[in-house]
Amino acid sequence: MDMHFKFKHSICGRNLDSVACTCLALLVFTMLVLRIVLVPSVSSFGRINQENHDLIRNCSNRDLSDRRIGKDKFLEVPQIVWGLNNQKIAFARSCLTARMLNRTLLMPSLSASLFYKEIDQLQPISFDKVFQFQRFNSLCNGFVQLGRYSDIRNRTGLYEIQKGSGRKWTVERDMNQLREFSQEPYDGYEVIRIVGKNPFLWHDHWPVKDYARIFECLVLVEEIESEASRVVSKIREIGNKLRSSDSDGLVQPAPYVAVHMRIEIDWMIHCKNLERRSNINQICSSKEEIMEHVGNIAGIEPPTVVYLAVADSLLEDPSILAGWKDGFNPYEKKKLGVDGIYKKYPYLIQSAIDYEVCSRADVFVGNSFSTFSSLIALERTQKLIRMGVTSSCGMDVRWPSYAYNIKGESNSPQRWMTNMSDSSLKAISYGTNIISC
Repeated sequence: MDMHFKFKHSICGRNLDSVACTCLALLVFTMLVLRIVLVPSVSSFGRINQENHDLIRNCSNRDLSDRRIGKDKFLEVPQIVWGLNNQKIAFARSCLTARMLNRTLLMPSLSASLFYKEIDQLQPISFDKVFQFQRFNSLCNGFVQLGRYSDIRNRTGLYEIQKGSGRKWTVERDMNQLREFSQEPYDGYEVIRIVGKNPFLWHDHWPVKDYARIFECLVLVEEIESEASRVVSKIREIGNKLRSSDSDGLVQPAPYVAVHMRIEIDWMIHCKNLERRSNINQICSSKEEIMEHVGNIAGIEPPTVVYLAVADSLLEDPSILAGWKDGFNPYEKKKLGVDGIYKKYPYLIQSAIDYEVCSRADVFVGNSFSTFSSLIALERTQKLIRMGVTSSCGMDVRWPSYAYNIKGESNSPQRWMTNMSDSSLKAISYGTNIISC
């Protein structure tokens, strides 16, 4: 009764008549009694309540996402260009833009060749020639949605909008534009087509975790995945030959190290300019520095294969295979005998195969200012998080990643885990020397 009186008194502090106050107070009191009866004991309440809260929140977010996706309204974006991982970021940004507009993204064209090196030979390639279309929609169901042009019924026409550009076009103006075109009268059009610059260059409004969620839905088509598996099998086969059999005569799967070796001339010019502009001296690494840092990684049991993911222009350079620490056996595509696999495909597919080979490595070492390296580190971070590992600092973990351009202990490369709570895309693109450890 005392509890009933206190609640009645606090609620009736407002200008309500006595009958309404009494009814409202009785309702609150009844809800409290039901909570006491139905809620688990105090000792387990905190954990169970938190789990239920997370479950309810996730379900609510999923329901909200389902309502936000207009499956009969579409967004069309320009052809996606540049390197593989810039294209993946541009694709994810297009998906998130479509989600903001409550629309399904029409399956975009990717680019089979590098835009800035082969502008006269730019080759479009359909998204579903690289990634599985149905698998993407299944994994990202309730968050974002891909559609085909055959889904368009031409009922309410098309509306074109120009993405802003230039110094006067700010993040705030970009967001205001998205809000405007998510409402009437623009919301009434079946298709909104965005014209203008590449989606990779659009302003960003979404946290790393939203990008990561979309990346997880990108599954290579079987042909490309099989080619990557052939390369990995070849690496492990050579590793097995380097190692002796166990006491039962069975050869254990040999681990390997993958190094994304960025020492091309154009990269070195770019990174030197970037160091000068940003006043950071931890971007460029010479061939000798990379070899030294990788050789100082603790816990690698020799002999081991070191797979070098390098540009084709360096495959003819024998010096990249010399100077490695004893027990570290370097292989690139040609020495490995798999260069024929890569040559069958355009640039984009070659890069996708190399990405998969590096992603599957037992140890990955890359450059934190490379988008290719950064997205591999992000994917491996997600694997660790699913295993319950939130930090690899000072720990022996499966699938460790390192950045050779940043010195760690004992002149080894720095441990690398992506900050999944970061609100800035800097964690996975544009480059950073803040890599968790």
